[in-house]
Amino acid sequence: MTSNFQLHLPGVTLPTIRRISWRQPFSWLSRGLDDLKANPGPSLAYGLLFGLSGDLIMLAALRHPHLLTVAVSGFFLVAPLLAAGLYELSRQTACGRKIMFIESLRCYQRNGQSLALFGLVVGLAALFWERFSAIAFALLGDSSGASSGVFLGRILLSGQYDVFVITWFALGGLLALFIFALSVVSVPLMLDRDSDFVTAMATSLQAFMNNAGPLLLWAALIVFLGLLGFATLLFGLVVIMPIVGHASWHAYRDLVE
Repeated sequence: MTSNFQLHLPGVTLPTIRRISWRQPFSWLSRGLDDLKANPGPSLAYGLLFGLSGDLIMLAALRHPHLLTVAVSGFFLVAPLLAAGLYELSRQTACGRKIMFIESLRCYQRNGQSLALFGLVVGLAALFWERFSAIAFALLGDSSGASSGVFLGRILLSGQYDVFVITWFALGGLLALFIFALSVVSVPLMLDRDSDFVTAMATSLQAFMNNAGPLLLWAALIVFLGLLGFATLLFGLVVIMPIVGHASWHAYRDLVE
């Protein structure tokens, strides 16, 4: 079944969007695991990069407590761009070819301008949220000398800042949801069909609007698995993020005709 909601951009023809079921996100994870098994070395190399990124996030948060949740959110925002190599591995696997890790990195050279502009949009969103959070937390008190856990515990659990906490999470959730809607198929589409970043983001938004329920489930699964990776002292990210990256390619293939 194809889409009902249609975006209309002057001079731009968007791809047709398929309707999907609630079961599809679990199928994507299963196929993502199959791609990991088919490309264990290159996939786990990307997993190590995700793990190192998580290490940098945690190190930054030790010195700047407000960065803990901001950086974790930013991690999920930029993950589609970081996972481009995983999409390329899945793309080549579907064609019956196997490539090495170094070869997969060449995907960043294909349609590089659109990828860079997409990264700029996501980066500006992450920067806005970091600055907003830094100012907001600074107004609540001095965090110097306090660990991230102690400072955030005081803010989130003391009961003195309930309105701030609710507002902060609501705004952060809306921003994350908007970026997710713009990015759910954007990077795979730019890599696979050389789409410009505006067309790719508009297609992604159209895919989300026509499949909000299943894609919200997909977003929840990504967040859950990502947090599970962080909870395992980042070791889980080495395996989890490649599966999610490969699965995201299959999400794109199922959503876009």
